[in-house]
Amino acid sequence: MAGSDPNKLLVKADKLTRLSLTRWSADWKSATLLYEQAANGFRIAKDYEKAKEALEKASKGQELISSPWDAAKHMESAAALAKELGKWNEVADFYKRASELYAECGRPQPASDALAKGARALEDSMPDEAIQLYTDACAILEEDGKEQMAFDLYRDATSVYIKNEKYTDAAALMLRFGVSADKCNATHSQCKAYLGAIIIYLYLHDIKQAEQCYNDCSQVDAFMRSDQCRFAGKLLSAYTDGDVEEIKKLAQSGTVNHLDHMIIRLARKLPTGDVSALKNHASEDQEEPLDEDDLT
Repeated sequence: MAGSDPNKLLVKADKLTRLSLTRWSADWKSATLLYEQAANGFRIAKDYEKAKEALEKASKGQELISSPWDAAKHMESAAALAKELGKWNEVADFYKRASELYAECGRPQPASDALAKGARALEDSMPDEAIQLYTDACAILEEDGKEQMAFDLYRDATSVYIKNEKYTDAAALMLRFGVSADKCNATHSQCKAYLGAIIIYLYLHDIKQAEQCYNDCSQVDAFMRSDQCRFAGKLLSAYTDGDVEEIKKLAQSGTVNHLDHMIIRLARKLPTGDVSALKNHASEDQEEPLDEDDLT
């Protein structure tokens, strides 16, 4: 049927949005319905480029007729098609716009979800953009007092950092995760996040930073009294002693098994550097000769 030809529907809709001598105002309500019908037709025909274009216009139409929720839904659909087409910049832009539209509706959860969908779609092609979307999604939930719902997003973002070997950034994000967990009294998640940060620094063989991180986290009472804190203390002691076997043994322990999978993988590879030098350094400190002139 001619009436169901998506190309003709698109042309007809476009005409309704343009002003002319006989049309003094755009009929976005009628045009939006036609754009939606055209998008469905193009999708059935697997013409994803034109379906995406129709959905963009349908989203604009819903926004102009004061229906931001439906506008956001269309933007998400357009983003999914952009993903199919490998148009990664559009994927990012469309999911961000969908998030803004959900926020206009006063719906922070869908706003965060839209950013998370974009982040997952971009992890391989645009990892930096993916991390930004994950952290923005976390911020939306935290501003709404729903920190616990952001935990998986923190884990996903940390995993992207680690996959791209940005370990210092990963450790910093784990510490931020711990702070977020503290705000909603999720002590167990908080302590696991802090231990995760320490393990990341040890994987980098930055023992000094790992010890500093341990000392800073130990200022938090919940961590200081936790199994994760005791484990971190044992692990750092094994490094100080230069005890490779003990480090490997601890890396296989139950405490590690209960951490997030990306941290477990790093822990299993410890130690990543020469720890014998640490033992020698510690011995030199202990065997410092006595100054006979210093009687204090």
